[in-house]
Amino acid sequence: MREVLLFITDGFADWEASYVSSELNKPGTGYRVKTIAIDQEPKVSMGGLTVLPDYTVKDFNPDSDIAMLIIPGGTGWREEKNQQAKVIVDYCVDKEIPVAAICDATTFLGSHGYLDHHRHTGNTLPYLQQGAPNYSGEQHYVDGQSVLDGNLITANGSGALEFSRHILERLGVLEGDELNEWYEIFKKGYFPA
Repeated sequence: MREVLLFITDGFADWEASYVSSELNKPGTGYRVKTIAIDQEPKVSMGGLTVLPDYTVKDFNPDSDIAMLIIPGGTGWREEKNQQAKVIVDYCVDKEIPVAAICDATTFLGSHGYLDHHRHTGNTLPYLQQGAPNYSGEQHYVDGQSVLDGNLITANGSGALEFSRHILERLGVLEGDELNEWYEIFKKGYFPA
């Protein structure tokens, strides 16, 4: 079974990966979601959920079969201590493992140059520029809910469903009509207004 790593910090935006993590953990997908953080301390999400990380950056086993790294946003991405996440992002980029970031996690990626050569989005271009002074990927910025470019998926904070759709598509969990139906149900409901 391949692992999808979910990087969590104190104050992580729990809803931004909730649609996709529940789909990935369903029987028969071939995936299981595991959490990773800078240390083993429990992390408390913005919604008040306490999560004990499965892995830390230091004890992470690079021999595990990682299918993707998902990085939700939240209140912790501008804290210096959380910049340690760069270690696992570098590993994934070097091994051509897809990386998916949403909301302020895109700002984290922008701060470290990961967005400079890929089509991407974020909360807005001015927000990204203000939050990531080293960011220089403006020419690749797209005004969109979520952008998939090769091994990089980015989304703004209101694009959790589009973000999830791109992840499910990239991992081949849902495709075609099945993926479109899944998206439409969660976007519009069973009984659209």
